[in-house]
Amino acid sequence: MEDKPGNAPAGIHLMAKPAGPSCNLRCDYCFYLEKMAFFRDSRNCRMSDEVLEAYVRRVVEANREDPEGILFAWQGGEPTLMGLDFFRKALAVEMRQAAGRPVRNTLQTNGLLLDDRWCEFLARNGFLVGLSLDGPREIHDRYRRGTGGASTFHKVHRALRLLGKHGVQFNVLASVARETARHPLEVYRFFKAEGIEFIQFIPIVERMPGEPSKALGLELGTPPLLDRTEEGEVTPWTVEPDAYGSFLCDIFSEWVRNDVGKVFVMNFEWTLFAWIGGEGPVCYLARRCGNSCIVEHNGDVYSCDHYVYPEYRLGNVCTESARTLADSAMQQKWGARKETMLTGDCRGCDVLSICRGDCPKHRFSVTAAGEPGLSYLCPAYKRFYRFSRKYMEAFSKLLEHNLPLEYIMKAVVGPLVVRPDPSDSDGKTIIISIR
Repeated sequence: MEDKPGNAPAGIHLMAKPAGPSCNLRCDYCFYLEKMAFFRDSRNCRMSDEVLEAYVRRVVEANREDPEGILFAWQGGEPTLMGLDFFRKALAVEMRQAAGRPVRNTLQTNGLLLDDRWCEFLARNGFLVGLSLDGPREIHDRYRRGTGGASTFHKVHRALRLLGKHGVQFNVLASVARETARHPLEVYRFFKAEGIEFIQFIPIVERMPGEPSKALGLELGTPPLLDRTEEGEVTPWTVEPDAYGSFLCDIFSEWVRNDVGKVFVMNFEWTLFAWIGGEGPVCYLARRCGNSCIVEHNGDVYSCDHYVYPEYRLGNVCTESARTLADSAMQQKWGARKETMLTGDCRGCDVLSICRGDCPKHRFSVTAAGEPGLSYLCPAYKRFYRFSRKYMEAFSKLLEHNLPLEYIMKAVVGPLVVRPDPSDSDGKTIIISIR
């Protein structure tokens, strides 16, 4: 397996939304477009030069010790709405403030505005691009549509080709909604046929609004907050837990037999990393929350991408450092809650060391005993982590003996016997069997 560049560095990760919730798509499952209700005074959500300078400065301050360089992350909404000149300016500000230290940039985009000029710029400046693509046309267009319900697949597919043409480093972020989960191999094989090497699957979980959300002018229910949990049924496009568990297992079964070392499914990479004892490399697999904050177009900082609500506004990058905001009492209390508020079922679960109770946003279900705070996706993760356990044990053994992880594909069909080099007098025969 390979560690794809672009993961959040140690320390505080500040992800910027330079165009705020603005977007040129109207995806059924988007949770961020509704945040425009909080920025009604910003008739045109665009990051100013002042906020750009402050954002870059705060990222540099927060990552002085990162040996891999300084990471700047751009998301949305749709960040390319800012235009190419904005990112040219951003890169110049980064280079000036970084004062000789290496900088890295990631850009998450729906791809609609990408053209040769954009891709030339991204390739030349080493951007890692995340392209949102859910699968083949009929699956992608089911939920990801333009204004008036127009198809978007052909434009995203064109962007995919352009990224490859210009040698841009990219991965695909595929959202898994209700209908999508029913076609795991169709989705996975489509990505393979397109030559996509790096894939990340994101489960879609949203709820219908209750009275608190409606009072804020929102169209979706809020996640569990510090002081309350809003009631509400899941939306019609929310993935079903059993289906998502099957989706992951079916794709893993094909991948582990045929594609290890050729296709990198980040969900599986993260699982192995957690399995061998690493701290979760992504926030939902970490013990606690709190180090990945959102910087909106006006400089306001929020606890998390899924907690952009008035009560989770920490401050503003123009006036406060990232460390001050991350160390605030409210952020610390909220971040610790991921671990301290685990249910009894979670604390006694055999896969807790992997899933860590899942993202707090999803913890609106109750246990069989009626205890609140269980992840809605608990059945999915139990199924997948238990299903993949024997393979993860085999991967761990391969790592222990410095053997290529691709050997797992041989072990799947029968016991793998690795004999020592004849010149190695202390060598031992290694047998890896998956049962």
